Amino acid sequence: MSTLPALSLAAMPGRRRATVELASEIERRGFAGIYCASFGDGLGLCLSLAFATKTLRFGTAIANIYTRSAFDMAQTASFVHEMSGGRFVLGLGVSHAPMNARLGVETGKPLADMRKYVETIRDLAKQVGELPPIVPAALRRRMVSLAGEIGDGAVFANAARSHMATSLANVPKDKLAAGFFVGNMIPTCIDDDRAAAAAVNRKTLSGYLMLPNYRNYWKEAGYVEEMEAVEAALAKGEREKLASLMTDRWLADTTLFGSAAEVRDGLDAWRAAGVSTPIVVPSSTRGGQMKAFEEVMAAFA
Repeated sequence: MSTLPALSLAAMPGRRRATVELASEIERRGFAGIYCASFGDGLGLCLSLAFATKTLRFGTAIANIYTRSAFDMAQTASFVHEMSGGRFVLGLGVSHAPMNARLGVETGKPLADMRKYVETIRDLAKQVGELPPIVPAALRRRMVSLAGEIGDGAVFANAARSHMATSLANVPKDKLAAGFFVGNMIPTCIDDDRAAAAAVNRKTLSGYLMLPNYRNYWKEAGYVEEMEAVEAALAKGEREKLASLMTDRWLADTTLFGSAAEVRDGLDAWRAAGVSTPIVVPSSTRGGQMKAFEEVMAAFA
């Protein structure tokens, strides 16, 4: 059987207590870790995980640098790091300009801002206490290079498996060999009806197609024709066409779907591509988040 992956978890209003209870079950079943999304207060969930779990590695994937000052982030990260006994990983990202605008914060210069933010946090260690590993979120080449320079790892989301080796070529080989964290959040839907599972993943990724940074990344990964077709549809206001423009080749390269065996094999392929910590982001054809986690647990029972 494949090694168990890490799982992505978010605590939504009204389900926060149930989510923390689910985390305990994830640990009991031996999954590789829990990485908490930015929505639903991922850093708050990580604080709960420090007490709700005992041995499981966990972290943010990701925490937005534009919504917390570096000082606030540093002291909270140090607290969670200490209370968890060193099991916490601080994943940091710049999010996306359209999403930041909805939050009322301004996106600056992502590369320069990430460098300064990480440097500031590390400079605060003497004041706030020992810090956890810092793992910048990365997609395109320059941010991967920056993560390789200043970070203890890099975490991707919705990356293309065929492009991962090219991306990781921007990280020094000695750092990769020394345990550099490489994670990727992978939309995953388990169903023997592959078409139904693929449809769920297409729906999941439709929102990401609206984001220019993702489209530019997927062009970099070799999907120029697909992304140009998406941009043409968006320019015409034809969002309803997006699902039909997500080719099977692209979907299979960026997500996992199909039977439990197919998903397990896909995770092995991601590891072979250089992702030491594949992070399953579960969805279901039959229900919501809790049903999706049931299906993932059954697939690795």
